[in-house]
Amino acid sequence: MKIMIVTDAWEPQVNGVVRTLTQTRAELEKMGHTVDLLTPLEFRTLPCPTYPEIRLSLFPHTKVSQRLKAFQPDAIHIATEGPLGLAARKYCKRHKLPFTTAYHSRFPEYVQLRFGIPLPVSYAWFRHFHNAAAAVMAPTRVVIRDLEARGIANVALWSRGVDLETFKPGERDRLQTRKPIFVYVGRVAVEKNIEAFLELDLPGSKWVCGDGPAAANLKAKYPDINWLGVLNQQELARVYNAADVFVFPSKTDTFGLVLLEAMACGCPVAAYPVTGPIDVIGTDGPGALKDDLHEACLAALEIDRAEVRRFAERYSWAAASRQFLSHLHPFTENARQELAHFMHPASAQNQT
Repeated sequence: MKIMIVTDAWEPQVNGVVRTLTQTRAELEKMGHTVDLLTPLEFRTLPCPTYPEIRLSLFPHTKVSQRLKAFQPDAIHIATEGPLGLAARKYCKRHKLPFTTAYHSRFPEYVQLRFGIPLPVSYAWFRHFHNAAAAVMAPTRVVIRDLEARGIANVALWSRGVDLETFKPGERDRLQTRKPIFVYVGRVAVEKNIEAFLELDLPGSKWVCGDGPAAANLKAKYPDINWLGVLNQQELARVYNAADVFVFPSKTDTFGLVLLEAMACGCPVAAYPVTGPIDVIGTDGPGALKDDLHEACLAALEIDRAEVRRFAERYSWAAASRQFLSHLHPFTENARQELAHFMHPASAQNQT
């Protein structure tokens, strides 16, 4: 089957959306599908206000239409709600083609934090965008319930995975500072609630891996924190292994791929008991989820790293990608038959 994925989030950005789409494409191609990605790399762009690393495509409608016509996909998935997503949505509606969308981030909450726009206003726009889709893929059941409560229809579960070969237990010598070592990995931005971690009075030392709009101010405000910037996956695995606890202070993430990456390396998690950590970790096990983040950090030090790794092994990108595939709405008969055969080979044989 020929699948077109349209996304406003792409390299050189380093975030969960880009990683999810990269891994999903690789798994779909292993299954024998042809996958094309329509990204900002093909367009003139300008930086997103307060997020300069996010590039917004300028006047993309004509080229999006040309690319979709040239590729002739069997199914279209719109991953983001930006200019490219809007252009692809317009094309599908004009030609009466079914399409799917995804809800990766609590963007209305981010907009409220940054610009003060009330949640009902943002969610009204999100309803307009997503309710035209045949299916809206969300990463956890809690997020599904939240979206349904906001009036968004046809929401389906598309979970996430982790590369268990890259992220695995290994040498623990990457960070040579006072122990215990507490690490944060992710965007350095207000919506990540990173100051809740930085201001904690913890034993040992703290490290931050990542960059973002709040980095300069926070480096000046917290001179005792160790900063590593953006790392590739192999280097991140070394950091997770060196850490005694991975601290995840966000209260707005829908999933948090970094949780799985840390746990796959055997690193226990300290987080708040909110959507994301609860969905991935549960109320106990490979992490300490508490309303008091300081208490959670200390409790996580007592968790067995071997148990943490065994928990992470439940997740795979292959399973997540099959889930993604099951929610697609192909618009050619051959593609529908191919998808039916892939998802239900026995029943497909019985129908022929």
